Amino acid sequence: MEKCPYAKKCGGCDYQGIEYAKQLAMKQAYTEQMLKAFCPVHPICGMSDPYHYRNKVHAVFNRTQDGKIVSGIYEENSHRVVPVDACQIENEKADAIIRDIRDLLRSFKITVYNERSGQGLLRHALIRSASATGQILVVLVVTSPIFPSKNNFVKALRKLHPEITSVVLNLNDRRTSMVLGKRDIVLFGPGWIEDRICGMTFRISAQSFYQINPPQAEKLYRKAIELAGLTGKERVIDAYCGTGTIGLAASPQAGEVIGIELNPEAVRDAVRNAKINQIRNARFFCADAGAFMEQMAADGETADVVIMDPPRSGSTEQFLDSIARLGPDRIVYISCNPETQRRDLQHLQELGYTAQEAWPYDFFGFTKHVETVTLITRA
Repeated sequence: MEKCPYAKKCGGCDYQGIEYAKQLAMKQAYTEQMLKAFCPVHPICGMSDPYHYRNKVHAVFNRTQDGKIVSGIYEENSHRVVPVDACQIENEKADAIIRDIRDLLRSFKITVYNERSGQGLLRHALIRSASATGQILVVLVVTSPIFPSKNNFVKALRKLHPEITSVVLNLNDRRTSMVLGKRDIVLFGPGWIEDRICGMTFRISAQSFYQINPPQAEKLYRKAIELAGLTGKERVIDAYCGTGTIGLAASPQAGEVIGIELNPEAVRDAVRNAKINQIRNARFFCADAGAFMEQMAADGETADVVIMDPPRSGSTEQFLDSIARLGPDRIVYISCNPETQRRDLQHLQELGYTAQEAWPYDFFGFTKHVETVTLITRA
């Protein structure tokens, strides 16, 4: 396969130059190595096209010693900027928009941020695209809300890319490695875009969490809901629920959905998404999922199914213990790291639960990452 010209400097893709079928075989072998001691591992579900799947593209801006403005990504494990014009795994329209933003900076005399001095206006550009609706959100991360000729800049950008449906200034004036600040200023459009997954509409803003690869996410979500064995009567807990995507997708087949998430902004998005889709049997709470379920169990509450989707670090023993106290018949464990999932399956086994089957999915072609969804039942 054609090798990316930035591969050696970037470090973002682990499987550069490897045929896609071989990549899938490597991920299948890795997943089996991690999980086959607990349950059968089904064949991995790959992408129909492993290129340009990332619907969220982030670029950092920098100025070279000779004064040239460049855009690209940070070299792996550093803050050195690797100039990148086009990435094999990023949305092509997003890459084109970033190139044109870079070119417009010169004509509008907009300075780029220097990490060492703390001077300059534009730090990053974040482009979010919706695969189902075609809507595009442009987020310009700046150090000051005073953006020279901002209306003319937006007009010039939209003249080049009329597909852009919203433009937002994000204010990040802190000397931090965080990309986004907390304040958003809408310059054009509603300030968000909408995408559809599993028949549901989801609003995506600058700050929202949303799956990088929605077509593959939909396949995994449908499998997760199938494994949950819902009949329309069950109480389902969606732990680590984020903006509520999986819980809302499951809600038409459940009696009740309770979403639990520690991030308050994500919870607000989940509540909003429930209203957009007119879902009335889903409630969302801002809380630590383990503590919340501990309290449910102490209050004599029960749940039939727990769907969990923890971060790469996996879950905690406290959280897994709280599941056991709540006593669901089924746990559907979505993981982005089979290694930590293996650790958690071992603890759940000690608590009287048995893994029945695991289904791997490839969300991130050319990288080593693999997603899995595993059904676990009470013995």
